[in-house]
Amino acid sequence: MTHINTAPLTRRWPTFAALALWAAQAAASASDTLADSVEGFGQVLPLLPLLYVVINQLGTPRATWPVLGGGLVLVLGLQALDVVSPAGAMIGIALAVLLWGPLRGAPRAWGLQAAGVVGFGALAVTGLVVDPEVGRWVVAAGWLGHGVWDLAHLTLERLKGVVAPTFAEWCAVVDVLVGAELLIAG
Repeated sequence: MTHINTAPLTRRWPTFAALALWAAQAAASASDTLADSVEGFGQVLPLLPLLYVVINQLGTPRATWPVLGGGLVLVLGLQALDVVSPAGAMIGIALAVLLWGPLRGAPRAWGLQAAGVVGFGALAVTGLVVDPEVGRWVVAAGWLGHGVWDLAHLTLERLKGVVAPTFAEWCAVVDVLVGAELLIAG
């Protein structure tokens, strides 16, 4: 009897989970207009750097998945209440967390995390305020750029350990797929 080594596949569970999530999301939003897609993905984009700064401030990558859960509850709650823009709220929270950093002693890679909040936040806001045809390119750039960001956190020694490696892998796959979806939309 031949033994099949499945260990390499089981170690890639974040990739498979990301593919499943993206497929479910794509099926659920198949009838969305370009404007709906840009709005939806633009509102969620600031969650990505927010997660990194919160986890970096906490100093424990083990908190990554629970913080993601809390972030998703925040986004969905803000969308349901329709009182404040999820993107605006997350950018505000991220800036507050960044200001808190130096007060308690800035964690490692603080400056890079701050640049991520500013850069990805600017892409989200810009993508949300311009015409959806232009916005899709801007928001797609944010998602694709964050995929590269995730890979850097997964592979570069200086950034390893900011978030859980399983999250960085999962998020990189989701980000690239969402960015590609926006590029081919319409």
